[in-house]
Amino acid sequence: MKREYSCLKTGYNNRLSLCAIAVAAFGGVFLSAADSVTLSVDLEAEGKPISADLVGIFYEDLNYAADGGLYAELIQNRSFEYSPTENASWGPLSFWDLVEGGEGSGHLGLGNMRPVHENNPHYLMLNVEIAGTGVGIANNGFDQIPVEAGKSYAFSFWAYQAYMGKKWGGAPEEEEKPMPMLARLESESGEVLAEAEFVVQGREWKQHSATLVPTVATEKARLVLLAKEAGGIALDMVSLFPHDTFKGRQNGLRKDLAQTIADLKPKFMRFPGGCLVHGQGIHQYYNWKDSVGPVEQRKAFRNSWGYHQTLGLGYYEFFQFSEDMGAIPIPVVSAGVCCQHAGDSPGRGQEGMPLDEMPDYIEDVLDLVQWANGPADSEWGSVRAAAGQAEPFGLKYLGVGNEDAITSIFEVRFKMIRDAVAERYPDIVVVGTVGPFASGEDYDNGWKFAREEGLKMVDEHYYVSPQWLWDNLDRYDAYSRSDAEVYLGEYAAHEPDRRNTLRSAIAEAAGLTSFERNSDIVRFASYAPLLSRRGHTQWTPDLIYFDATNVYPSLNYEVQRLFSVNGGDRGLEFSLTGLSEGEKLTASVVRDSKSGDLIVKIVNGGSEARTLAVDLSSGPRERYSLDDTVFGHDDADLVNEDGALPAVVSVAGKGEVAAVFERVYPANSLTILRLR
Repeated sequence: MKREYSCLKTGYNNRLSLCAIAVAAFGGVFLSAADSVTLSVDLEAEGKPISADLVGIFYEDLNYAADGGLYAELIQNRSFEYSPTENASWGPLSFWDLVEGGEGSGHLGLGNMRPVHENNPHYLMLNVEIAGTGVGIANNGFDQIPVEAGKSYAFSFWAYQAYMGKKWGGAPEEEEKPMPMLARLESESGEVLAEAEFVVQGREWKQHSATLVPTVATEKARLVLLAKEAGGIALDMVSLFPHDTFKGRQNGLRKDLAQTIADLKPKFMRFPGGCLVHGQGIHQYYNWKDSVGPVEQRKAFRNSWGYHQTLGLGYYEFFQFSEDMGAIPIPVVSAGVCCQHAGDSPGRGQEGMPLDEMPDYIEDVLDLVQWANGPADSEWGSVRAAAGQAEPFGLKYLGVGNEDAITSIFEVRFKMIRDAVAERYPDIVVVGTVGPFASGEDYDNGWKFAREEGLKMVDEHYYVSPQWLWDNLDRYDAYSRSDAEVYLGEYAAHEPDRRNTLRSAIAEAAGLTSFERNSDIVRFASYAPLLSRRGHTQWTPDLIYFDATNVYPSLNYEVQRLFSVNGGDRGLEFSLTGLSEGEKLTASVVRDSKSGDLIVKIVNGGSEARTLAVDLSSGPRERYSLDDTVFGHDDADLVNEDGALPAVVSVAGKGEVAAVFERVYPANSLTILRLR
């Protein structure tokens, strides 16, 4: 048999490479003396329909995943709404510096008497006493502002003229003068990279905008906005946005980070959380209505993870991102209870929304469905259309609750919401919750409640050791097919030190074979959390790490990608014979109806390479063409390092095999065979 192998990436280390392993295996030099295991596939049976949408993503604004992350805004605290309730050292002027050029002098104040919008209550008062060469404000963004030479950046701010000249006792003619202003991008050394001039006049709020094109690239620019005459100017929503966003969307997403997510080819996207959904107090839940409409009218508030969220990345952007990736949107709303850990009372903090407030809250939930699916001339469909989406988004699933303690407080409110959705929108699948763990009181009570209510789908979560996934490969084999389908909304293999090791990634691959074998009942599965900004991380491990200029996918990311792009819609029966007790070797076999490909996934979690025979003799063909991918390494402790080449890379090959063929599967590896 002739083989052609190509390493997709190179230079990962000096150990025995996957290319060398593959060539040795197909050259007849087997790397294990153990008895051969045989995987026999029943190709005569039609197989069972399974979810073609198994692998997707779960997005939560955790680890600075939105502001300073996926949301492309480069200015931090752009609307002067930071608060000590988010961080004890923060205030509305945090991350802004007073700039006094030449002999200029002035001071900064805070206004709330006549805001741009009631949802955006604070604004900056820039008071210029002596103009000098300019008095104003500067912002360094989220740690830094990277800009590229020749690229376009949209700069904008809202302003009105409070007074000119002296605040008290100034000359009457001063009041009629406009305020000249200047915006600059500067390097760390003060070099001007780009600038634009503005004139602010009048007592009405007005947005001013310009395109800034830096002449020099730098990873650490700062934005400076200067007033050039004495007087007072009210400022709000000071923004710097790259024109080059993902898919060119206005108010869009950071391109490299969004593309990395899109490269997973996710079949669905769950948002906006997570614990973010129910919040840290009964009236501090994530209200979707606060996140739609013009950005200056969105209601920023404290993130559940202890920092600020502008909601510039809101429901419209979530749905749009889902659509741009071809992913099913799965929004999640509060079940009318707050987190059971709220109020600094672990396990005892759950409170329910007062029952007399529930009808209005339920109407908000129903309005969400209308916003997503209603015609452009409906009340909330018109809000969607005004943002640029005339056609409905096609919402099919709605999560209600997240990891809630299953109490009578929860059950009463969940049932009220679910019954109202079922009555008005019977085609919407309401996804329930069964707590944060794979077993225990909330899990048992959640499933009992789901059965009593006849729910169509529930959301399971568990963060477990790599060994747990190996020990529970038969978890879903025993699930009743007459109960609710499962959305495994959050899961990950956690090492004791919470690193993204190859060991954890391969254990997740083993788990995914179990989910895929049972994806007639496991409809969706998503690793969590998705994103983490270096230096601003509350939770590890995560799937994708990043900083201001780079994106660092984990080894776990590659496993998710490989399963996502190699899914199927029919599960085939197969047997694995010859396995030793406790051996870490597992598989799944599916068929993709669109391509006709037979897709075999084999996971070897052992510390040695393993010989395995694949038997397709039950089918009509004697030979198959083969595309294969191998991801693994003999060192299970490897992790990707920021700025370095990946520690482990996928190796692709092409060839031809007989109906029965034998090959070696490297230690700590995922192998995908596509046969046709």
